[in-house]
Formats: sequence, C-alpha cells, structure tokens
Amino acid sequence: MTLPTTHNDDFAMQILHLDSSILGTASASRKLSFNIVARLVALHPDSQVIYRDLASDPALHLSSEHLAAWQGAGAKGDLLTEDLFKGNAYLQELLESQVVVIGTPMYNLTIPTPLKAWIDRIALVGKTFHYTADGPEGLLKNKKAYIASSRGGIYSEGSPAAPLEHQESYLIGLLGFLGISEPTVIRAEGLAINAQVKDSAIARALETIAAINE
Repeated sequence: MTLPTTHNDDFAMQILHLDSSILGTASASRKLSFNIVARLVALHPDSQVIYRDLASDPALHLSSEHLAAWQGAGAKGDLLTEDLFKGNAYLQELLESQVVVIGTPMYNLTIPTPLKAWIDRIALVGKTFHYTADGPEGLLKNKKAYIASSRGGIYSEGSPAAPLEHQESYLIGLLGFLGISEPTVIRAEGLAINAQVKDSAIARALETIAAINE
C-alpha cells in the first residue's frame, strides 16, 4: 500500500497516520484509514504524512525497567534503549502533528495491544496532559482526530452488544482526556456476519470518507 505522502517543506499540516490491524492488506480498518489520509491530502496537497504501522513494528509494553529508566536509573540493554527512543519518537510525532488518523479494529471488545502500547508512550503527564485543582486537563487542544474503526459484530449504540463496546469509546475518552475533543469516527461493523453486510458496511464508510471537506 503506497501512502499519499508529500515532501514539501512548506506543508500545510502534518498528518500522523497509525494502523494497528494484524491483517495487512486484508484489513478493513487499514483500508479506511488509508482512504481518510488520501482524502485529507487531496484537500491539503502540501501536507506531510508520518506513518506508523504499529502492528508490524510495535513498541514494547511498559515494564518496571521502563519506569526505572525514566527515573534516571539508565536503560538496561540495547532492546530497552531502542524502545525508549521509539517512545520518544511517538510523542514527538504526535506533538508536531495537527491531525492524527487512527486505524483500529476491535479485538476482544477493545483496541489492539500495539495501539495501547503507543498510547502508553504518549499519554504522559506534563507532556500531553497535566493535573490542575479542577482535575486533569489535556494539552493537545487544536488537533483533529479521525478514528477508522472496523468490527466483526454490531456494537454501535442501540445494539444488544453495545454495552460490550470498549474500542471506540475508549479511544474517544482517551483523546478527550488529552485535549482532542470530538474526534470523527468512521466505522465499518458487522464485517463477520456475511459478505453482503461486510461489503455494504465498507461502502458506506468509504462514502463518508469521500464527503470529508475540512
């Protein structure tokens, strides 16, 4: 899959594109996220795209060794050192981007673990949120987010399985916590029911993406 990336130093905005599905080219969420980015680049031709395939190149999950390194104990081993640099890059890419596009399937009612590992590196007190006398406050205001969501079943509001949905709701809550309010969710669900439902759901999502005009 070729990403619609430009290399103009005078880009209008930076788009951070994240994918987390393990299905590669067979992934519905990857198809949706790719088309969202393509639409945004078509609207803003001078944009720069930073792409992260979190499934193929995941960060390590947090450990006591990470915490010790952050507290000044130093990194133990090349693997941890490399991973700490990766986490720093995650944070810098997010801070420098005006738009983030997150491709996420639902796995076992929630997000894939590589996406959670990314979140654990960018949700940092003093960097992307801080605490005030009135509670936590997000520091990533004035950014826009798109969530490209795919699900095998039907979990949207009003469905019998809606109370089990911890994928989109978690990401919306997390982004809001960081100051990115009202992300746009573009969803294709029911993909495991049958081929007709799958094709129809993806077609509707692609129509929604084609109508993006901001």
